[in-house]
Amino acid sequence: MSVRGRGRGRRGRGRGRGARAVSEASGHMPKMDVPASPVSENGSQDHRREDNTLTQAMLRVLERVAGTRTGPTARGSISERLKSSGAEVFRGVSGVAPNVVEYWLEAVERIMDDLECTVEQKLRGAVSLLRDEAYQWWLTIRERTEAAFVTWDFFKAAFQGKYVGTSYVDARRKEFLNLVQEYKTVAAYEVEFLRLSRYAWTIVPTDHERCVCFEDGLNDKLQVLIAPQQVRTFATLVEKAKIAEEAKNSERQIRERVRGKRDFTRVLLKGSKRGLKMMSQLKLEHLWLPIRVETVLTVGNYTPGNVGRELVVVLNVVPRIINIGIALDGLLRLRKLVTLMHSQLEALSSHREAVD
Repeated sequence: MSVRGRGRGRRGRGRGRGARAVSEASGHMPKMDVPASPVSENGSQDHRREDNTLTQAMLRVLERVAGTRTGPTARGSISERLKSSGAEVFRGVSGVAPNVVEYWLEAVERIMDDLECTVEQKLRGAVSLLRDEAYQWWLTIRERTEAAFVTWDFFKAAFQGKYVGTSYVDARRKEFLNLVQEYKTVAAYEVEFLRLSRYAWTIVPTDHERCVCFEDGLNDKLQVLIAPQQVRTFATLVEKAKIAEEAKNSERQIRERVRGKRDFTRVLLKGSKRGLKMMSQLKLEHLWLPIRVETVLTVGNYTPGNVGRELVVVLNVVPRIINIGIALDGLLRLRKLVTLMHSQLEALSSHREAVD
């Protein structure tokens, strides 16, 4: 027994040394396919299942905690959030102006939009701001209405019907139908259009109808530029109208500047001995003015007649020097005639002195 055991041990050690010798001689370890252990694979899968189960359980706990924090507490704090954002209470005093009611509702809704409130939160928030007569009115409305129909839109319609009134809405609708741009800028016309269009939502329910009504109210000069484009997106239409308005304003300014150079101009200067001397001493060779050839120069009641269709210098100076009637037409340079005019002015000055 002991001999066989030792023999097997020696053979085992021999095989081991032979394998190592072969591997060392070949320069690398022999490749051996080791079968995967089913026990280790099953164990890793069990660990993954446990991790997933634990993660899901933690997520469920966190969701429940978050729900308890954002549920009743958030519902109860909507009023405080509105008040901290500047929302005011509404008491519903009799005789309050309809536009005041509108401004209150608009301000409250804008604040709730900034707070990203849901429609349910908007309803609760608006009701929480009602006081005195307004709150008693809402309790009566809610008691007479099924709970399924008590929505934010229902509240707005009932509130406007109570405190704004149909007569006010009808008047604003008529004002919208008669609205035109006239002397308003496109920006001011847009503001008025949007304000009144809320009362006529049945007339302009879509962007297409809004564009048609807005375009019809524009001035004729802008309609000529906008209508061929067939714009039916309201924001784009307004932007194009503003661009057309700027182009028209620039064109008018250029036209006025040109007209200012060509328009008929009269310079009335009362004659005097001192004024004539001032004119004779001026350096006229630097003057460049647009005038026509048929010009009449008068000194007091004395008229030397047509100056032989020669050009006359116009002095852009303060009055009380000489009366000059001139028709401006075109741009002509006077450098060649400065000497002639200077001599004529001296002659007129001498004549006036002799008359005086």
